[in-house]
Amino acid sequence: MPGAGTDKTKAWVERPGPCVILVEPQLADNIGAAARAMANFGLSRLRLVNPRAGWPAERAWVMASGAHRILDDVVVYESVAAAIGDLNYVFAATARAHDQAKPVVDAAAAAQIASGKIAAGERVGLMFGRERNGLENDEVALADSIITLPVNPSFASLNLAQAVVIVAYEWFKLASGGKLPFEMPRKSDAAPRQQLLAFFQNLERELEKVEFFRPPDKRETMQINLRNIFSRMQPTQQDIQTLSGVIMAIAEGRKGPARGGILDNEEAGKLRALLAEHGGEQARDADAPVRGLAKFLRRNPTDAERALWDGLTKDRRFAGLFKRQTPIGPHINDFVSFQQRLVIDLVPDEEGEAAAKARAQRHAWLKEHDYRVVSIKQAELLCDLPGVLDSLAAALAGPL
Repeated sequence: MPGAGTDKTKAWVERPGPCVILVEPQLADNIGAAARAMANFGLSRLRLVNPRAGWPAERAWVMASGAHRILDDVVVYESVAAAIGDLNYVFAATARAHDQAKPVVDAAAAAQIASGKIAAGERVGLMFGRERNGLENDEVALADSIITLPVNPSFASLNLAQAVVIVAYEWFKLASGGKLPFEMPRKSDAAPRQQLLAFFQNLERELEKVEFFRPPDKRETMQINLRNIFSRMQPTQQDIQTLSGVIMAIAEGRKGPARGGILDNEEAGKLRALLAEHGGEQARDADAPVRGLAKFLRRNPTDAERALWDGLTKDRRFAGLFKRQTPIGPHINDFVSFQQRLVIDLVPDEEGEAAAKARAQRHAWLKEHDYRVVSIKQAELLCDLPGVLDSLAAALAGPL
């Protein structure tokens, strides 16, 4: 199991690079931390000049946090001259001006120079000094260029491993092309213009109900500003579906649980049959009774309604699209997508003549008001829910 950014199942990065030379490091902890920094950024050769704590030192392996192969291959030298003897080009890292006529570069420029040298087959070294006082003048004199960093002049001294990690980072960024190890996952495609426009229409319709667009002469400007807000987001299809669900939840209020209620499946079915044959006309004269009845029906679903609702909420294709037992005008509809202007009508296995006539009248009214109606037989739903969901997805993909 990978730890915090460490994955031992992946190959160790091995590519030609400069070696790191630590001159008389005082603390074994800093040697280990420097090795860890080298491992982070693809450097593998570490040389030590007279380590003050002796070598090997146990604390170095503790601080290396797994970068043991670098410490296992450490080479120890008695002098700087011996440590750089086989190198063609050497950088000396220092925070102090040594008054020497040498090129002074930052870490990024050093990486550029080192890259060119190594590509030409030369050997390059990065030399770092002691924790207490850095490199001496005679040691800097052995180098070809000086690396320094833009730091606070009143507090310019870096920890040894910090200095190594900055230079190593610039090297690896250049060598790897600066490619990041991962990026934001794409879990949903960008929302098409048709979906955005349907969302805007739905949003503006609900805002109109609460008289949001005031004063009237500012209406057009407010609509443009709203559309620009969401367009700048570059939303995905899932984003729009979620936002549509949020808006409708706010607009319609709490619907109650999808399961539960006081009626079982048979009783809930009889209630719907009764309403279809006798109760519809009486409820159409006032808005409050229709909404109250819709809430009651939501709390007492049939088995078919439960099955379809469960399928719709678990299938990402329909996330946030549908509401249950929702009034449209005088009619209470089984499932409604205001965004898609589509109504799902569950047809019972057996239906009387009066109920069938009322259903046909309801369908006609909905179509007159620009709603599409998809009829689904309850028996078919309970027998083949996946097939029903696929057919519904195909209907949604059709023209509005």
